[in-house]
Amino acid sequence: MSAGPFDTPFRLDRSRNAATQVFEHLRELITTLALKPGVSLQRNDLAVYYGLSSTPIRDALTKLSDERLVDIYPQQATEVRAIDLQSAIQAQFLRLSLELEVADQLAQQVTPQLITTLRNLISQQELALSHGDFDTFGKVDMSFHRQMFVSANVEKLWHWVRQQSGNLDRLRRLHLPIEGKAVKILADHSSIVDAIEAGDSAQAMHQVRSNLSGTLAQIDAIRIKNPGYLIG
Repeated sequence: MSAGPFDTPFRLDRSRNAATQVFEHLRELITTLALKPGVSLQRNDLAVYYGLSSTPIRDALTKLSDERLVDIYPQQATEVRAIDLQSAIQAQFLRLSLELEVADQLAQQVTPQLITTLRNLISQQELALSHGDFDTFGKVDMSFHRQMFVSANVEKLWHWVRQQSGNLDRLRRLHLPIEGKAVKILADHSSIVDAIEAGDSAQAMHQVRSNLSGTLAQIDAIRIKNPGYLIG
């Protein structure tokens, strides 16, 4: 098992389901690329690290396999799966379809509180970028888009999209450090908020499409820069 991501002790919340916590933690490590494709995950090592029996570890790994984030080899180790491009493309289609409708709705029922919240999140991203902190930048990026779903009263759809987006998240994380990508995200976010504030549904939807479509347009460049990370 890779040492780095597991150097920090994990604190289990005994009031929550153990397998769910293991799944969430491993999923975050995988989608942020702290655990890279090809890394081996030994069940016994994981059980020791999390202080659990093999059952919740097995359940967590099975769920990660269902999301096409790991490959499980019976009687052997589990490996972090290479980024499944077809899975990422389908997740992108789903997310874009929903978020276009969200942007349309928000532009028709804009509130000052929403605009303030979104602009504050953009400021947090600007600060993270100024420090070269792409991990925080990515987390705040998720918060920005989640807030749009929350404000449109469809937060459950956001969680559904997240469940489908593990491979897309990894692809976006590979793209983020490429020169100009983070700056474009900031510009897109500002344009989205400007359009929503102006009540311009068409422009808000246009900017959302621009914001969400950039990564898939750069697949070849991402693949060349990260050999062995993508399949499909």
